[in-house]
Amino acid sequence: MTRPALVAAGLLLLGPLAALAQNAPPPTNAPSPAETDPLPVTTAPDPSKSGPGTAMPAPEQAPVRDPGGSDPAPVAKPGASALPTLVPAPTEANDVDEVTLPAKPTAIVSGQTKWDEAVASLTESFKRIEAALAKAGVKPAGRPLAVFTKTEEDGFQYEAMIPIEAAPAGGAEVDGVKFGSTPSGKALRYRHTGTYEEIDGTYETLTAYLEVKEIDVQDRFVEEYVSDLKGGSDEKLDINIYALPKETTKEQAK
Repeated sequence: MTRPALVAAGLLLLGPLAALAQNAPPPTNAPSPAETDPLPVTTAPDPSKSGPGTAMPAPEQAPVRDPGGSDPAPVAKPGASALPTLVPAPTEANDVDEVTLPAKPTAIVSGQTKWDEAVASLTESFKRIEAALAKAGVKPAGRPLAVFTKTEEDGFQYEAMIPIEAAPAGGAEVDGVKFGSTPSGKALRYRHTGTYEEIDGTYETLTAYLEVKEIDVQDRFVEEYVSDLKGGSDEKLDINIYALPKETTKEQAK
């Protein structure tokens, strides 16, 4: 079962597995969302782990040499990867973490694209947000997010987000970028590591977990890009996937 099928079906997981199989879309040979343009991770090497005589400073921390004096101490240059995730990483590795997402101010761009153009479209949306934030003098305060609001076999609609410290005065749009809040409340976090073309397998594993636990979730998922979202192939992509359980009313609980 592919990711668009999982989301489009609303993941009504309290029904029998046979019903899920009957409603699943027919198999498709269409390429995964990023077979042609998967996501890389840009991580500076750790000099402390290099062998004797091979330690080199990370590119962001390389010293600037002064021809007329002594070399200054390296100055750390914070990069996008230093931005925090919505929820801190667990101290122990778990398959699924029960977390509470805080409502953080965020800049938002809505978009629609084909699955095979997902990476390029999301990347362009994040660039639009970054440019608008720079124009408004607002600094990013978290990792980029993608909320999949509607999915079909050939494409999907989404909201690209970058958390910020605070929205500009008046909260007016800046170059088509609006401001709001990130998804909040109880959530289940599942981590995907590897290439983006393998992410459907991660969604299937998460879905199996939800089936066993009989957890009914909303028909949307949130992807948080812990590593940079860029073109090219990389096997160390790091993404937090958040599934949002539906709220149980008092009548449903009876």
